[in-house]
Amino acid sequence: MDFTRDAGAAWSSYAALGDSFTEGLWDVPGVEDPETADVPCRGWADLLATHLADRRGPDAPPFRYANLAVRGRLLGPILREQVPAAAAMAPALVSVVGGGNDMLRPAADPDRLAADLEAAVVRLRDAGADVLLGTGMDAKDSPIISRTRGRVAVYNAHIWSIARRHDAHVLDLWGMRSLRDWRMWAPDRIHLTTEGHRRVAQAALVALGLEPDDAAWDDPLVPLPPLPRAARVREDAQWVREHVYPWATRRLRGRSSGDLRRPKRPALTPLVDGAP
Repeated sequence: MDFTRDAGAAWSSYAALGDSFTEGLWDVPGVEDPETADVPCRGWADLLATHLADRRGPDAPPFRYANLAVRGRLLGPILREQVPAAAAMAPALVSVVGGGNDMLRPAADPDRLAADLEAAVVRLRDAGADVLLGTGMDAKDSPIISRTRGRVAVYNAHIWSIARRHDAHVLDLWGMRSLRDWRMWAPDRIHLTTEGHRRVAQAALVALGLEPDDAAWDDPLVPLPPLPRAARVREDAQWVREHVYPWATRRLRGRSSGDLRRPKRPALTPLVDGAP
């Protein structure tokens, strides 16, 4: 691919749509417990906005950015609520990354989800926006979430086809080697750490045809010594007790972690000093 460092100047505004992944959950630098902290998350989309703004040049108009993502959102609400709001803002670039929460449900239908996503992409493209989609991540190494791998693979195949039909970009999360390392993941094993979000932002630049700031953005970390089986069992049991059980309890009660939350950046506003 022919990367160019100043091609980011083509986009003067960016709206990010999605769930906790795009909201940036767990990426709260300097905070000990990001899951319960009552402060805005940062995340890969915020970092991408900063990178795009930095490449605009000193004489360009201020880069504007909105982040409508809310944790816990299923794809349906993302498309019904966030896509029309973004289309009305008329941003130059829109990222739509969702469906992960749907895939955690056994009845998820990746074909139906993809059809709904494609209709949203058509709407955004007709509104004049470039679109960045994102594949689901490969959960091969997760003891429970790996059961969703087949559904996610089908959904990913649809995403690549949608992108081809409508000239969209694809953030290839499934293909990121560095994300196969648990050190990139928060204790809940669903959300990324600050370093994970940083690397995804670099992957997003590549997906947009831009040169990454870090040439080693997807290089694997130096391997750790193998963890003894007994220690793995203890960690898995702790994960189920502290993270899986509360999630399942909320689901049985028909609740979501984002029920009372609003988007952290609901309108296209200029970045101040290149930062959200």
